[in-house]
Amino acid sequence: MAFITDSGSVISFAEYTDVTAQDKRLFDSNEGLTDDVVEDALIKATDRILNRISASGWWRNYYMKRESVNSVADIPSVNADQILGRQSDFTELCVATALAEYILPQVADFGDDTNSERAKMGYYQNRAVNLFEELIRAGDWYDFDDDSTVESTEKELGYVNLRRRR
Repeated sequence: MAFITDSGSVISFAEYTDVTAQDKRLFDSNEGLTDDVVEDALIKATDRILNRISASGWWRNYYMKRESVNSVADIPSVNADQILGRQSDFTELCVATALAEYILPQVADFGDDTNSERAKMGYYQNRAVNLFEELIRAGDWYDFDDDSTVESTEKELGYVNLRRRR
């Protein structure tokens, strides 16, 4: 459960073993899900998570309280290297996102309504949404000034607009 780095920069919140620990049977029955396939999915999931955070109202408010900007377009993206708190939650979020959006769709049978991989996709999608909302509400994991510590002044409680899910 460690962030994967390349040249000192975070490229993934999770690694292959985190995914296999989540659903071992999936990998036993699908030989095509190799380290490379899964690691690529985890990198894509990490990018997707960072993009979702960067597009959130929480990030906009968080950044604008700390820096003066002329417009919302001037707000930079979230820097994965500055995520210091709740790293295990980010790992879980990355695994759930990768399974729901990248890994399970490769092996699911979309012609069969009772396919277990399709059901798992829904489960992991709900898990990812709930974890994402929990992280945004907590707002206690980002080191804004990049001094290797998340001080109380850098913590910002967030909110999530509730929406009905079917």
